[in-house]
Amino acid sequence: VTGAAGGAEAQGKNSALESCDETMGTLSVFEDTNLQWWQVYRSRYPQLGSTIPLIRTMIQQSNCFVVVERGRAMSAMSTERALMDSGELRGGSKFHKGQMVAADYTMNPSIQFAEKGTGGLGAIAGGLLGSVGAVIGGGLKSNEASTTFLLIDNRSGVQISSSQGNAKNFDFNLFGGLFGGGGFGGAGGFSNTPEGKILSAAFADSFNHMVNSLRNYRAQTVKGGLGKGGTLKVGD
Repeated sequence: VTGAAGGAEAQGKNSALESCDETMGTLSVFEDTNLQWWQVYRSRYPQLGSTIPLIRTMIQQSNCFVVVERGRAMSAMSTERALMDSGELRGGSKFHKGQMVAADYTMNPSIQFAEKGTGGLGAIAGGLLGSVGAVIGGGLKSNEASTTFLLIDNRSGVQISSSQGNAKNFDFNLFGGLFGGGGFGGAGGFSNTPEGKILSAAFADSFNHMVNSLRNYRAQTVKGGLGKGGTLKVGD
């Protein structure tokens, strides 16, 4: 995930990221910091910070959704509105009720981690690891990540889509640094925040899978109507 986004335009976007000719609605990103994955993520990789800026940049670059603010910046927005209500802002500031845009959907990201000591690559199941599979004096190291996106319809509470993505790359640092200590290969190996690079690639993979599935979206239906009791009945 690289570059920037401004409105419907993207600058320096990764060409592998899916894009849409038309947006599918407005969307907010909710990072649930009460879940276990967040606690593990923050304890292992405190230097990476929140996943929200990365995810929001990726979504806007795709032009598949319009991103609306529902995070901590909402407090700054509320401050401006409070100043307007108090009469402190200049006339013509154009703050008034009914201007904010509703979020049609909520995107909920998560990361899947593997437990330590579960047998290396064969048992990882997509967890985010620093290095496994070392050979030749700690030379070949594999980094893997698995991420999930859930897309919720805010009006009904129905899950519209879910997707899981994976990313994996290798760091070649033969004989403990024979080739300059930083590894060699694509983009200098993992000498520069490897966890961040592999994690962003996994989120991009999750998003691409979701966009491709939504292009063929067909709403689920229940006989009798959603939330009307369902078809799996119980006895008296």
